[in-house]
Amino acid sequence: MKIAFVINQTHKETERFTTTLLALKAHQLGHAIYYIGLADFYYESAHIAAHVREVLPTQQITSAKQLMEVLRATAKTKMELEKMDVIWLRFDPVLDMVNRPWAASSALQFASLLKEKGVQVINDPDSLGRASNKLYLEGFDESIRPKTIVTRNYTDVVEFFEQQNRLIILKPLKGSGGKNVFLINKDNQQNLKQTVEAIARDGYVIGQEYLPEAAAGDIRFFLLNGEPVSINGKYAAVHRVQQGNEIRSNVHQGAKTQAAIISPELLLMVDKIKDKLIQDGMYFVGLDIVGDRIMEINVFSPGALCQTEEIVKEDFSALIIKNLEEKIGSARNSSGV
Repeated sequence: MKIAFVINQTHKETERFTTTLLALKAHQLGHAIYYIGLADFYYESAHIAAHVREVLPTQQITSAKQLMEVLRATAKTKMELEKMDVIWLRFDPVLDMVNRPWAASSALQFASLLKEKGVQVINDPDSLGRASNKLYLEGFDESIRPKTIVTRNYTDVVEFFEQQNRLIILKPLKGSGGKNVFLINKDNQQNLKQTVEAIARDGYVIGQEYLPEAAAGDIRFFLLNGEPVSINGKYAAVHRVQQGNEIRSNVHQGAKTQAAIISPELLLMVDKIKDKLIQDGMYFVGLDIVGDRIMEINVFSPGALCQTEEIVKEDFSALIIKNLEEKIGSARNSSGV
């Protein structure tokens, strides 16, 4: 297969990114891989191309570090994207929100055009356009998500704060990586107005109920085609535990990872979102789970698969790529190609 990964910028990728792991595994399984930055697309006379960095199966690459070195040393070449078997959207819109606000939306437009031409695009670009912020979670069963408000009005936040016994989480509606996430309680409520104003400078504010289980971290849980990713009865999931007084469980915010305990109740909760994810074409997603609630559905570039494989000791990335092979094979058969 020819698999193109759409990322923010190659020089910002690292060997520990989930995208790198998936690309390396695809390469090791004999597929050609391509990296496309958000600024690399090209359109002419109804044809969509991109300036890509190409790594062929014949190149000997044995590690994620080497893959990154090869990619950065590889010159870009212009290539028609209709020849790709898969366009895999693996960028984070938030990273370009300030300096390149046009980047993510433009990439989704190009991806939608490719989808119309019959190219397999994952996750579905039209659904990603509707899921570009944390409001996407509100379209799922109310029983699996925390109490939430979305507003830019300080008075609304104060009312919610009182309703939740003066204990809430505030964060940006459009954010990622744990940036600008605040716990507001009775001990620091004097900072409430300032916090709301700071978050609202960049858009809408989310207020969420605080779940006591959050003190023990969260579980990153991976789904493929709406189903839990699992091998030999072991799930692609990792328990992320924040350190010290930190409230964020993101790995790059210093959280430590450990084995996750997957209960039958958690699996039942996850099952409630399966149908909508499949309907929306969300092929590969990562859930952030606290207690009996899904706090976030990561649909653009869910991470922590490297840490998950290291802890669970299973080759989940190979399973994902092989599932993708089957998906593309089935699509070819159904189209008569």
